[in-house]
Amino acid sequence: MTKLNWLDWVALVLVIVGGVNWGLVAFNFNLVEAIFGVGTITTVVYGLVGLSALYMIYLATKLSKEVSVEAPM
Repeated sequence: MTKLNWLDWVALVLVIVGGVNWGLVAFNFNLVEAIFGVGTITTVVYGLVGLSALYMIYLATKLSKEVSVEAPM
């Protein structure tokens, strides 16, 4: 099994942050805007979260090719 490299971990953390933020938005609280304010940095964070989600699609397909699932007999 392949170990995750630094880029995999950074992308994973950003996707988790994005997911938590969306969960909080459902309760009218935006964590990213609360930390960074409204502006360029917030936009960059949102962009990085989006790119990380795309990278997670790639990583999931890469890892799924390495794992063979066999039905128990």
